[in-house]
Amino acid sequence: MIDLRLTPRHRRSVTALLLLSVALAGGCKEVPGTTGASGPSSDTGIGSPGPEAPTATAPGDPSATPSAPGTSVTPSAPPASGKPATPATSAAPPTVSGGWITIDAAAQAAATRAFFARKPKAVTGNPVKVPEFNVGCQTSHHNSDDPIVLPKLVGGSHNHTFWGNKSTDANSTAESLRASKATTCNSPDDQSAYWVPTMYQNGKVVDPKEVTVYYGSRLKDPSKTQPFPFGLRMITGNAKNQVDTPDKQGNHFWCAGIGGEVGRSADKTFPVCAKTANIVRQVTFPDCWDGKHLDSPDHKAHMANGDHTGACPKSHPVPVPSVSFVISYPLSANTDGITLASGTSFSMHADFFNAWKDEALAARVRNCLDQGVKCNSAGNF
Repeated sequence: MIDLRLTPRHRRSVTALLLLSVALAGGCKEVPGTTGASGPSSDTGIGSPGPEAPTATAPGDPSATPSAPGTSVTPSAPPASGKPATPATSAAPPTVSGGWITIDAAAQAAATRAFFARKPKAVTGNPVKVPEFNVGCQTSHHNSDDPIVLPKLVGGSHNHTFWGNKSTDANSTAESLRASKATTCNSPDDQSAYWVPTMYQNGKVVDPKEVTVYYGSRLKDPSKTQPFPFGLRMITGNAKNQVDTPDKQGNHFWCAGIGGEVGRSADKTFPVCAKTANIVRQVTFPDCWDGKHLDSPDHKAHMANGDHTGACPKSHPVPVPSVSFVISYPLSANTDGITLASGTSFSMHADFFNAWKDEALAARVRNCLDQGVKCNSAGNF
């Protein structure tokens, strides 16, 4: 299992390679009447400097963007201390307005109180003092769907590579993911869906060799971290980005393994690795939530990164786990001709749709993240 959280600082500028003849909107093709994921990329890697400014307005503002169809979900609250999770029965169903999916405030407040009333498990075995747990995953399937950005529009997106929940497609909802028991990750308690644009080399699909999904905290005080609500979804990155950022930090592929990087590809975009190393890409999501919404019109505005003090901003005051994909591709010495379904390597983006079993997620967050220690995929020290 790969345990890398540092990205190289030097990146070289490249000539943009536009491969798609269709317009991209937030990770997918533009579809009339459907809100895409637009706005600035939040894909800045671990240690991102400051919060991403919301790119959508709150409910009630006349400038709010209409929502995409089919985004209704029914959340369940995290469990009370020491008891198995059960779906919430008293919470009002979420409301959808202008692309915002709003949860029951009273039910969420009760869930938060119940979570922090849990007594953390005593730390044993002298674990590493890093607030983190993970799941190891393998590729599940591919399709041209995106149930977050383009729900119910089968084939409406560029191609994606999925891992985790095996049932993920354009029609997936929180409830359908929860109902599906099959996952390609090593924790049966994690029924979440994860996906990124499919990688190609000279037109041939390149599947990840392995993916590790880390749940951690980048905040100064991780002890107030609480679980995501059931059904929360978010994206990071921007499929419209086809060229490097001005600071030359837009491409975060690097070589992991013995020997590391030994050169650059012909177009200078990708590293060439030693035969004992592989190409790796890390994608990191924001870890501060507004505490009110399961989704937003651009699928980003309900989330933000911590500010320069290492705390969540007032606009997004709720610390939640920092989700990070570390994706290892089986490419080393030959890295010429690599593209993504969304275009160049600079268009890398990722989607997360939470469907963890409530009790399992709550236990890992309380025992591992809140106590600042590293746990394994089973949630043990």
